[in-house]
Formats: sequence, C-alpha cells, structure tokens
Amino acid sequence: MNSRVIMWIVVAMAIYGAFAYGLLHYYEDKPDQLQWDEREGFNRQYIANLQLDMTDLNTILTEIGSPDITEAKKVNDDSYQVTFYRTQHRHSDGKTTQDECTALLFKNGTLIGIGDSAYQDFKNFVATFEQTPQANENEPVKS
Repeated sequence: MNSRVIMWIVVAMAIYGAFAYGLLHYYEDKPDQLQWDEREGFNRQYIANLQLDMTDLNTILTEIGSPDITEAKKVNDDSYQVTFYRTQHRHSDGKTTQDECTALLFKNGTLIGIGDSAYQDFKNFVATFEQTPQANENEPVKS
C-alpha cells in the first residue's frame, strides 16, 4: 500500500478518535432529551442508587429533571412533597400515570421514602393532618 494512503488513514483515525473522546467526555447528555424508553431506564438506575436522608430534592431536580407527577402538602411546620418519575411502561395511551412511576417522598426537601410505600406514607401524613381538629383562632382558649 502506498505510504501516503496509510498516512491519511492514520490521520482520519486520529481525528475520529479525538472527536469521539470529546463527545464522550465533554457533551452533557440530559435526561429530558432521551426517548421515553431510554428515560425510564435512566430513571430506574438513578433511583436505585439514591440513599434516604442523604439526598435532597434540588439535587434530584438538577440531575434527572422535573418529575412527571408531583403532589405537596404542608403539615404543621413540615412540608412533604412526593414526586413521581416514570420507570415502567404499562399503557400505550400517551399519558404517564402513577402506576407507571416510582414515588420519591421528601420531608423538608430531604428524601425519606422511595416507591409505593412512600406514596402511602404521604397519603397517611396528609390524612392524619386533615383529621386532626384545628383550633379556631377566634375562639377563646380554655384553661
């Protein structure tokens, strides 16, 4: 083979290698740009690595983006928020439902629960608060 052809092949391979290296190490792939099935897999892997009491809501929002569904409630001085990230496909209707998601429960911005039990805990916190009679501010306090 001609040495000139070999030189061009080596140069082309070096340029391709530099391009691939730059793409892999400097291009930031964002979860919200993934296809729905790829995003589900990404969400499953991300959620599997979360640690309770060690992760905050802002970190999750930054790293995997906005949740598909969210609910929040302030109970006394604590705020509870449950976010749902799609992790499994169930219905081909173009809508994301809670049964296709994994719930993440936060108390004052800190992760305290993951999965179905987290959503049940959220509903229990809200139900307990709504069943507790609140003192009427206009009523005199009895001693």
